[in-house]
Amino acid sequence: MAAGGPIIAFDATSVPPNPAGAGTYTLNLAHALARNDKSHRYVVYARRHSLALLESLADDATIVDVGDLPRWRRQLWEQASLPLDLRRRKASLLHSPHHTTPLLYCPCPRVVTVHDVTFFHLPDRYPATRRLFFQLMTRLAARRAAVLLVPSASVREDLHAFLRAPLERIVVTYEGVDPSFRPLDRGECVALARKRYGLPEGYLLSLGTREPGKNREVLLRALRRLVDAGRDLPLAVVGQSGWRLKDEQRAVRDLGLGARVHFTGYVPQSDLPALYNAASVFVFPSLYEGFGLPALEALACGVPVVTSNVSALPEVVGDAALLVDPHEPQAIADAIGRALDDAGLRALLVQAGLERAAGFTWDACAEATLAAYRKVLGEEP
Repeated sequence: MAAGGPIIAFDATSVPPNPAGAGTYTLNLAHALARNDKSHRYVVYARRHSLALLESLADDATIVDVGDLPRWRRQLWEQASLPLDLRRRKASLLHSPHHTTPLLYCPCPRVVTVHDVTFFHLPDRYPATRRLFFQLMTRLAARRAAVLLVPSASVREDLHAFLRAPLERIVVTYEGVDPSFRPLDRGECVALARKRYGLPEGYLLSLGTREPGKNREVLLRALRRLVDAGRDLPLAVVGQSGWRLKDEQRAVRDLGLGARVHFTGYVPQSDLPALYNAASVFVFPSLYEGFGLPALEALACGVPVVTSNVSALPEVVGDAALLVDPHEPQAIADAIGRALDDAGLRALLVQAGLERAAGFTWDACAEATLAAYRKVLGEEP
């Protein structure tokens, strides 16, 4: 850690007990910043359940344990206690990596990461209280921040369109792929998937929190069409429970797919590379993504990807995946069939996917983030 350099405070308290999505971003970025930036001093705030995930930062950053705070108390801490601690430590900058930031008082400039505008674009994707809270906090944070970081040009345009945030204050910092996501021995991965999660060989893989925006009801209708066409295909759904699970469960039952759909629940990151590698096709027909990290992780593992042609997903996967209209089950079914049957296409997708994923690293994300910090601090690049 730099002795005497400006202090950058990094608020990692939004990381949940089972990190995914924004939590994965926060943890990986914190490590990459501490690893690559020796000109600033870092203070990283974390709730107790995240300390073990950040302990390797101890030589490069000061880790502040804020205790076991439930969500509502974390929000109070952010608004009342965090600004006072920033003043005591004489912090030069605060990075809030998940939409919210101190609003009434903050002794230093703020950089805020906005991962997407789903709360505005697809309001029914979330319970009303959560949606209204994040709509308000994101709108206010966008006004308070010196710089807004977003994971894609798609979100940059959306943030400008929905919140009228000036484009010159919005900086794209693409997310990265952890090196653990790579091609592995498929036989060993199939065995692990079967032993730990009861998954049959040759499954289609769907990954992400179980909530409406992941569009699994349409994916289930696509699976029904594949089964009706004579394909013996299981589907593995990997992800923690969100809300409106009854809709998903009803679709499984009404479509007669109960024996073919396997729900694993939350899977730790250490097991995800194996589950990607054991899959026959990764299917990600999400209705909206600010980045779509699971699609990129699948590409890095050498798995053919079928994903949506909307939001940031075409920007992230480029020509390395099959893009489909997420509202059309037949289009999804046809793309899955092509990825399974066309050996030449499959080989092209695998090679293109490996090359595409190699261009996204957490070190590059950290470098772009650090450039934004320097801009705010008035430092020379």
